[in-house]
Amino acid sequence: MTPVHVGESQEEGGVILTTVDSVINWSRKNSIWPLPLGLSCCAIEFMATAMSRFDMARFGAEVARFSPRQADLMLVAGTLTYKMGEVCRRLYDQMAEPKWVIAMGACASSGGMFRSYPVMQGIDHIIPVDFYIPGCPPRPEMVLNALIHLQGKIEGEKPTRQIFRRLPAVPREPGAPSPAVGHAGGAAAGSGSR
Repeated sequence: MTPVHVGESQEEGGVILTTVDSVINWSRKNSIWPLPLGLSCCAIEFMATAMSRFDMARFGAEVARFSPRQADLMLVAGTLTYKMGEVCRRLYDQMAEPKWVIAMGACASSGGMFRSYPVMQGIDHIIPVDFYIPGCPPRPEMVLNALIHLQGKIEGEKPTRQIFRRLPAVPREPGAPSPAVGHAGGAAAGSGSR
């Protein structure tokens, strides 16, 4: 027995068996970095979720990033107007894969009580949504519940299918020469023939 940490011990020659998918999913689900798009009163509830009483850090989502290139969860909290919809779509497009979206509150999910021309009736018109949180405003417990369901969704994914997928082979005619490097449009590059 070799001591590892205080109060713990490990036998020599131990083996851990797992799959690449489970290691990737474990790391992804325990390090969700949200991009809070706080548009109205639901953003206050998101802030309460991050505070010590509800402690979003228990689920690995305490690192709120305000840069889309560093976030993997967009949490749209509040009323989305058509003018802000363009910004929301641009932020979503700048996020790296894999990325997830949570629509927080009645306004982000369906436009809420605002049935007017500038208010978008749900953010799913411009970006795909993984989870909807109902309520006006939703309680912090509901946000934590959505995070738990998102972790369950991440746990069931197969990331190695995307990582190790092969590109489809380009079919060629039998007996046709293989394409050479440097050819453009059938003429040799730099040959001067047109």
